[in-house]
Amino acid sequence: MIRVFVGIGSNIDKHLHINQVLFELSERFDNLQASPVYETEAVGFVGDSFYNLVVAFDTDMQPDEVFTYLRTLEAAHGRRRTSANQFVPRTLDLDQLLYGDQQIDTDTVKVPNDDILKYPFVLKPLVDISGDMICPGRDCSFRTLWQQQSDKYEPLRQVFLN
Repeated sequence: MIRVFVGIGSNIDKHLHINQVLFELSERFDNLQASPVYETEAVGFVGDSFYNLVVAFDTDMQPDEVFTYLRTLEAAHGRRRTSANQFVPRTLDLDQLLYGDQQIDTDTVKVPNDDILKYPFVLKPLVDISGDMICPGRDCSFRTLWQQQSDKYEPLRQVFLN
């Protein structure tokens, strides 16, 4: 079994989609752990705010199988991906952030995901559930990375799902 970390975001019916995908992931994977949920403004476009969190789970699936499964979940929630719609409202956005401590760069899977160091709404939830883990390819923990960068970010607002 390997520990996989996934970033989750939604800004369309966000309570519904996040609660549902957490249930679906818990039904499929062992030892699901979820960070707090943070509300952030849309990045790259004007739109409703997002709810973002990170989950971790154990699996025997290969990295490309996890990727495919996540895309299937997105599609089941009405997400339609095209090359031109990176910065648009979405029902569900599922990004594979880590696959254990491995570094992978293929056509479909790139871990660690670049979003970890790019967006506070990815790094902070990762710190919340696995702060002492060493970032693959770096000499420091996620907590240290957050401490080095957090003063550059607006504070994140934690929200609670019903």
